[in-house]
Amino acid sequence: MLALKQALSLVSTNTLGGWQPSDETNLSAWYKFQTGISLNGSDVAKWADSSENSNDMLQNTASEQPAYNSGAIDFDASASQNLQTASDDILLANTFTIGVRLFAKLNNVIVLGDNTINHEFFKITSSTQLRFKTDGSQIDITVNDGDLKADNYLVITRNASNLVTLFVNGVEQTDTETLAGTANIDAIGVRNPNNNPYDGTISEIQIFAKESTALTANVNTYLSNL
Repeated sequence: MLALKQALSLVSTNTLGGWQPSDETNLSAWYKFQTGISLNGSDVAKWADSSENSNDMLQNTASEQPAYNSGAIDFDASASQNLQTASDDILLANTFTIGVRLFAKLNNVIVLGDNTINHEFFKITSSTQLRFKTDGSQIDITVNDGDLKADNYLVITRNASNLVTLFVNGVEQTDTETLAGTANIDAIGVRNPNNNPYDGTISEIQIFAKESTALTANVNTYLSNL
């Protein structure tokens, strides 16, 4: 681990009118656009959790720190750049909603994962397929409206019947799959052991231990305005 030579914290005071993720009691983590960013030069050493749970994402190894690019976190897969929690895993045992604003440049890359436990991740496997794996089981959701290797906002939900649904830029995809189990998350952009690093930008991540039609609509609308 290398000591940080220079630290700069970027905290945004800009908010969108109306609904905010922090309005939800089941908000597990919120990596907010242009907010809570601590820089080591021009690279990101920390992305603070804007929820009350302190699930901050850190990277102390300078070569693995992603770049800060006009408000977005820019990951280079060739350098295995990623961010990881210093606290316990984020656990999603039942229902959940995850919203991400991103621009993936490569296939077979991890968006969210666990870098200490095997078989826990959300991965873009191709421009038309998202893979969700937990507790050793996996599902693949095929996109029928959109391209995952583009400037997108994605919302992934699991309801009380373990039905997993994907929305791409606000459009619900017709392919739904069923997967039970507890999703473990402790990293952005990598899975155990440092595999399938993400390549591209991520601007915001919202994670809720809850699923509802109203929440899905709010997350989609919020991310569309970033």
